[in-house]
Amino acid sequence: MYTANDSRYDTMLFRRCGKSGLKLPAISLGLWQNFGAANSLANAEEMCRTAFDLGITHFDLANNYGFPYNGSAEENFGRILDNGLRQYRDELIISTKAGYDMWPGPYGAKHGSRKYLIASLDQSLRRMKLDYVDIFYHHVADPDAPAEEIAVALDQIVHSGKALYVGISNYNRAQTAEIQAIFRELKTPFIVNQPSYSILNRWTEEDGLDKYCAENGLGFAVFSPLSQGLLTSRYLHGVPADSRIGKGTAWAPVLTEELVGRLNALNTIAERRSQTLSQMAVAWLLHHDVVATVLTGASRPAQIIENVKALEHLDFTAEELAEIEKLSKG
Repeated sequence: MYTANDSRYDTMLFRRCGKSGLKLPAISLGLWQNFGAANSLANAEEMCRTAFDLGITHFDLANNYGFPYNGSAEENFGRILDNGLRQYRDELIISTKAGYDMWPGPYGAKHGSRKYLIASLDQSLRRMKLDYVDIFYHHVADPDAPAEEIAVALDQIVHSGKALYVGISNYNRAQTAEIQAIFRELKTPFIVNQPSYSILNRWTEEDGLDKYCAENGLGFAVFSPLSQGLLTSRYLHGVPADSRIGKGTAWAPVLTEELVGRLNALNTIAERRSQTLSQMAVAWLLHHDVVATVLTGASRPAQIIENVKALEHLDFTAEELAEIEKLSKG
């Protein structure tokens, strides 16, 4: 039986999520890739245990995570909980989402109807064998569903005891402001927006979402902090055949000669800081107060250990920030 590391909270940094009372670990574990039925359950379990032993209390899922079929990541996480992690449930922040295509027919397609959101969370709870999740997100804005319907559904979910807090993901500034106004009327514990954000992906700044959330009490739970692997040592010398770009998989970024040059320049800054490029990328995100937690993925436990070491050096000089700013935009 698994027993957690007694010193798991000694070095992890916890940050308040917006103006809520909830604190999240500065680094969380996202189960988007490598936790589905096609992956090794033993490896997935070792990654979750390694994360918790390092003080990572937040595990982020979604109804459609897992390959080769939707929901398999939640199923595997339920098995991992059963095999020793469930005894620590009150120390865990477990989040899941709904919004993308999930099951056949008009009620399981990509949208934000009350029918879909409530049914999806019920399915997620059964897969993970949980009574509730800590955070439930609407995964993507739906222009065909009224914001009021989405907000009322999420509010009902909280009042039913199936989630403690609610959030949104892939919402821009205007969409966030619209739904937050409704949540305020309902007094729903809406605390977090989950956007993509990285040194190379600055859309939240251009949109003004970061400033809006900082001013309106919402935290960022940032996904794709390494720009789908670009902000690692993996692509400093071109495209490895076994990489996402090399395999031509979905979500793979386009790698140009100019971008490789910028990645190497960023890596030089990281080396001067005695960090890997990925550690500096995580530290850079945490330099922004609006970021409550950085959602990192992993394919093996060693990557989680490396990511957590980013917390050893979070300070940046003005010169470093200026260099990174210049290189982030080409």
